[in-house]
Amino acid sequence: MDPQLSALARARGVATWYENADRQRVEVAEDVVRAVLDEMGPPTPSTTQVVTEGPDTPPIGYHQLDDGQELIVTPRRLPAVTPAWGWMLQLYALHSKDSWGIGDYADLREFTRLSGAGVVLVNPVQAITPALPVRRSPYSPSSRRFANPVYLRVTETDEFTRVDAATREAVLALAPPSTDLIDYDAVWTAKLAALELLWPGVHEPMPDDLRDFATFCAIAERHGGDWREWPTPLRRPDTAAVVHTELADRIAFHAWLQRLCEQQLTDLRARTDARIVHDLPVGVDPSGADAWALQDVLAPRVRVGAPPDAFSQLGQDWNLPPWRPDRLAATGYRPFRDVIRSVLRHADGIRVDHIAGLFRLWWIPPGRPANEGTYVYYDADAMLGILALEAHLAGAMVVGEDLGTVPEAVTDAMHARGVLSSSVLYFERDYDAPGQPLLAPKDWPVEAMASISTHDLPTTAGFLRGENVRVRAELGLVVDADGEYARAAEARDEMLVALSEHGLLPPNPSDDELVVALHRLLATSASRLLLTSPQDAVGELRQPNLPGTVDEYPNWRIPLPVSVEELLADPRVQAATAALREARPSGYHTVDGPVGGSA
Repeated sequence: MDPQLSALARARGVATWYENADRQRVEVAEDVVRAVLDEMGPPTPSTTQVVTEGPDTPPIGYHQLDDGQELIVTPRRLPAVTPAWGWMLQLYALHSKDSWGIGDYADLREFTRLSGAGVVLVNPVQAITPALPVRRSPYSPSSRRFANPVYLRVTETDEFTRVDAATREAVLALAPPSTDLIDYDAVWTAKLAALELLWPGVHEPMPDDLRDFATFCAIAERHGGDWREWPTPLRRPDTAAVVHTELADRIAFHAWLQRLCEQQLTDLRARTDARIVHDLPVGVDPSGADAWALQDVLAPRVRVGAPPDAFSQLGQDWNLPPWRPDRLAATGYRPFRDVIRSVLRHADGIRVDHIAGLFRLWWIPPGRPANEGTYVYYDADAMLGILALEAHLAGAMVVGEDLGTVPEAVTDAMHARGVLSSSVLYFERDYDAPGQPLLAPKDWPVEAMASISTHDLPTTAGFLRGENVRVRAELGLVVDADGEYARAAEARDEMLVALSEHGLLPPNPSDDELVVALHRLLATSASRLLLTSPQDAVGELRQPNLPGTVDEYPNWRIPLPVSVEELLADPRVQAATAALREARPSGYHTVDGPVGGSA
């Protein structure tokens, strides 16, 4: 590679080579490096310094210095998390007699209040763009700074209780019919119409960031959900056409929706002892509100993804625009701070999806396939430090999703800061031993959140039956179906051996008995947090999301087979969670010191 280009790339944090999943060196093509540098633009200087607390630093926090610079002092380590058991919830999948075709904040409140769990992890509940079709994936929100009004319980708003009987009847008549799969467009259309009937029409003062978001929503209703296709004068939030828009009523309406979300999320937290942990996606929809409002801090034409590996031989394209490292630093990391703060405003903890993205992200330049990208590095000490600082200020725990091909240095840095890593039964192996056997749960990391599966993997029952292979084969997503079935059977047999070695394998077990046994195996984990999902506990075959598909599979649309009330009373659920309850009695605060061995 040209030495000058290599030096420039190194100075800007752009990788000219990387180590792939097989630990082999891969050289990045010169034209890819040039394309990434072009998208970064000229460097922007920063007046912010981020340091870790020490004997020579001011107290932890944000400090404006006399010379105009900002000093951010971050905590060396967060307090240890109290051991607890809990749930990983896909909120949309919950349902009760009063929810309108989708799980809502009230369903979440009741589930959390009644479950007896110490921790409840919730899928991202961040804002959509209010235009049809509604984006279904919670991991591609319009904004990571605001909440999703699709999850509002319309009938639990103050306005619903105050209106006259005729209006209440009109609102109730809008409830969408039940469907086998969640119909986001129908749900949003019904709730929007109901909320418009209830809106008191009051224009209240709002902070600038809320005004920007509400303005985006109002314009999107008129001009469509992709700001890149709006009339040119509307494509930036600071233009005269936007500032002087005549959509004041709709702006006020969308700001009011956020206040309703705020009220219901606050009520949820106030009425449960469980610690609520909200999930933070890697990025945002490139056509959405944050990409419009924060376009000067993002690389809007770049897509984030992953390089080729054994599972995705052409790489992955997540279609999410990344932060520009220099621009983010030049703002004192305020957009990043705002995102973390907005999540923790209604939570006792935050789970950071793909936490390795605080260290580096795979940038795919415009017009290129996913395998023609490269890594761009961030100031990991600053990013992880600010994450820890915001958690410290909120008294919150932090969990990082570090599954897949993640450098060991990432997990080591997380643990050094008191950030929990993620352990999944399917993946925890002794990678240094011949054949890479499953690692006994008692030997899993203590500083971790442990589970059997995740929303992107087969459910427990699905794993036992090879359901994910069947679905992928039917969709034509596997080349060698027989080989895939054989590998799935081998993985199942391996798990049965692990159960037998732990004395947990019943004689001639049914699938329901094996689901319970795998939960008992999880309960022997050394990890601080032990979580299961309703899908796992109730024996659901279908996984919430099938990576590599969009409309071929009903991603993010599958409701639970039972209601909230039925779920918690289900004998299968009670049997599956009994060992977790015994191993990790609920705890709601932080303590110092290690957990010790398995429970």
